[in-house]
Amino acid sequence: MSRWEPLLEQLVTERYPGLVARGVLLTGSRVAAEDLVQDALVSTFSGRARFASLAEAEAYVRRAMTSRSVDAARRAIAERRAMSVLGAMPAPTSAAEHGLDPTVVGALGTLSPRVRACVVLRHLDDQSVRDTARLLNLSEGAVKRYVSDGVTALNAILGTVATGREDVVRISGLEVRHGA
Repeated sequence: MSRWEPLLEQLVTERYPGLVARGVLLTGSRVAAEDLVQDALVSTFSGRARFASLAEAEAYVRRAMTSRSVDAARRAIAERRAMSVLGAMPAPTSAAEHGLDPTVVGALGTLSPRVRACVVLRHLDDQSVRDTARLLNLSEGAVKRYVSDGVTALNAILGTVATGREDVVRISGLEVRHGA
């Protein structure tokens, strides 16, 4: 057991209700307050902080809760301002409305964000390996690897066959280009 684990356990056992009550004051919601306390505890004790006492650890968690609630409020204000500047946002459109097969969109959703970004930029946006690498701040070799992994995963999910030798492969209405 790490040196901080007994202190964390003691803090949660003895002070959790008080921390949640403070969180309710900061957020206005018990559910949001519990999330806020959890986030503050994780950030406090995952940073290898060393505390001399329970009171010191609790004070640190309370500060973390306050900082997080202020940050969340600032984000909410910025979002409201952006929405008022942008006006009414158009309703989200479905993949089918853009000529995309929902199965392909769902399959893309299973890829990690970086692999998905590489596949979309390379094959759907028709970017070169060099441009994709520049846009994502990756090496060209990494882009090639992520694209290869992504196409392999898509083949497995969609039951298609695409190799690196083919110039264009059609997968459920999408053209997937291979090569540099």
